[in-house]
Amino acid sequence: MLRDTHVTLAHGGGGQAMRDLIEEVFTAVFAPPGMEDQARLEDPRLTVPGARLAMTTDGFVVTPIEFPGGDIGKIAVCGTINDLAVGGAEPLWLSAAFIIEEGCEVALLRRVVASMAAEAQAAGVRIVTGDTKVVGRGAADGLFVTTTGVGVIPPGRDLAAGRIRPGDVAIVNGPLGDHGAAILAARGDLALSTDLRSDCAALGHLMEAVLAAAPGVRAARDATRGGLAAALNEMAGAAGVGIEIDEAVLPLRAEVRGLCEILGLDPLYLANEGTLVLFVPPEEAPAALAAMQARPEGAGAAIIGRATETRPGRVEMQTLFGGRRIVDMLVGEQLPRIC
Repeated sequence: MLRDTHVTLAHGGGGQAMRDLIEEVFTAVFAPPGMEDQARLEDPRLTVPGARLAMTTDGFVVTPIEFPGGDIGKIAVCGTINDLAVGGAEPLWLSAAFIIEEGCEVALLRRVVASMAAEAQAAGVRIVTGDTKVVGRGAADGLFVTTTGVGVIPPGRDLAAGRIRPGDVAIVNGPLGDHGAAILAARGDLALSTDLRSDCAALGHLMEAVLAAAPGVRAARDATRGGLAAALNEMAGAAGVGIEIDEAVLPLRAEVRGLCEILGLDPLYLANEGTLVLFVPPEEAPAALAAMQARPEGAGAAIIGRATETRPGRVEMQTLFGGRRIVDMLVGEQLPRIC
């Protein structure tokens, strides 16, 4: 029975204290199949001719650990699912590794784990294995989470940025910059009062709906660190096309726009945790847009631009003032420790 209220180094020492922490905080919630050091998995989709496995891994270091609209656990599950989904995979399984700082509240761990379990269940994936490590005070800023995801790409599905062609339409599934703005406000460094919430959401079901309605989707990216600007620049470079977007149709909340104006930030570079951009042939754009808008994660979907033959590898934006500006990659980040 785990009676401790805070994590100590003993919880990472491999003995009974560590086992109590793992069994009561993690495996009791995730309910993985067995207690071995590896997951042994079976799924009928793995035997379908032409199906392929997809795998991704990511680390999460967000500060603060809990924020309006989510927490580090929700981001870890949603971010890993989204990395699989934008590649056309159906997410199936996740692993989760935790780096816990001595002194971390067990109650906080329980909330994070419960959040992860809820997101995984809603997304139809299972957390099947993991690891815990405890480090000394000051070595981990509370809690770090690393996740790995495995999914299946059905036969005939091939999404890749290199497949984008001139004329393809760019669509986003919702407002931009909500996560980055919410994290900035939640840190409390600025005397700002806002109701902004992170857009953190799993997009696997959304992608499946879009691919069913518009099977010709060329490519998709989730606009996390570096925001929409980074995602578009990566896609333009991989495809050797230009990309033009229209500032007038970008879905931006007034609060995000205002926060950026006050602080001198560009919302195109703010991180998102529930927003993706995809390219689809023009004849399938209406179907893809409608499929997005039919789901809560895509209620704010909008067509924002298109791929062009001119200026390959460059992203440009038609501004509200009638001019054009280059939307380049940032060298670093506008905000640190956001996901």
